[in-house]
Amino acid sequence: MPFSFLYKVLKVISEILTGIELPCEVTLGRRLRIEHFGGIIISGDAVFGDDCVIRNGVTVGLKHTGHRGSPTLGDRVDLGAGAKILGPIHIGNDVSIGANAVVLTDVPPNCVAVGIPARVLPRKKKLAVTIGDMLTDETYEERGAHACL
Repeated sequence: MPFSFLYKVLKVISEILTGIELPCEVTLGRRLRIEHFGGIIISGDAVFGDDCVIRNGVTVGLKHTGHRGSPTLGDRVDLGAGAKILGPIHIGNDVSIGANAVVLTDVPPNCVAVGIPARVLPRKKKLAVTIGDMLTDETYEERGAHACL
């Protein structure tokens, strides 16, 4: 009884100081990173995978009050500032959610979700750059501004 009261008091104090509502029931993966704190609200039954990044103003929670079901996020999910992920949806691995995006449907792996409501776009392939391909200051000046990668 005294520990539950102490928990409730400390939880309110920590929410006021940090601006983060993160209940103890949330399932968090390893190496979760909160880049900028403030205005972060996470529902108690949300699930986060490994290596997720959360920025300020993010909401991960219920779509409607009184209905169960919070999002499940995969590994390496990047949540932009102000993003809202709502409802019993699944976010795949290696997904980026754009700033202020409102995600209401499932997002497959290796995609980007942007807009209100969020549109799912395929992620562009990464360019493999080797050391031999990099430009030095001398070659940049010789080739001009069009040589930038």
